[in-house]
Amino acid sequence: MWGWLIALVSGALMSVQGVFNTGLTKQTSLWVANSWVQATALIVCLAAWLFQGREPFSALFQVDHKYLLLGGVLGAFITLTVILSMDQLGPAQSALIIVISQIVVAYLIELFGLFGVEKAAFDWSKIVGVILAIAGIVIFKWK
Repeated sequence: MWGWLIALVSGALMSVQGVFNTGLTKQTSLWVANSWVQATALIVCLAAWLFQGREPFSALFQVDHKYLLLGGVLGAFITLTVILSMDQLGPAQSALIIVISQIVVAYLIELFGLFGVEKAAFDWSKIVGVILAIAGIVIFKWK
């Protein structure tokens, strides 16, 4: 149950953040806004680290798969692409397409066992779910 609640909060926060970031970009610039978002995220994470945890940062240099260190790089491009898509498509349509993209890529990661994720068996019901989600975009866009 907690997983569902956390996922719902995460989706809501992503949508609100996308709107905020797009508005900030319109008043500053794309890279200024993206830099601000990433810098303030760093500040919040460092503050949280001070109050909870205190694991050494040197552990980053001992990570087995170095590609795992690219999360921040991906985060910058996620922020960039969300800003651009929300500006072009609006928050609702952008969020729908982003979520479907996440579902498809996440399923492919599971299906092929990429990045150390346990390999999952092919399931037609998941393909049908993706098709229904795409149909939902068509219906949502229909005028």
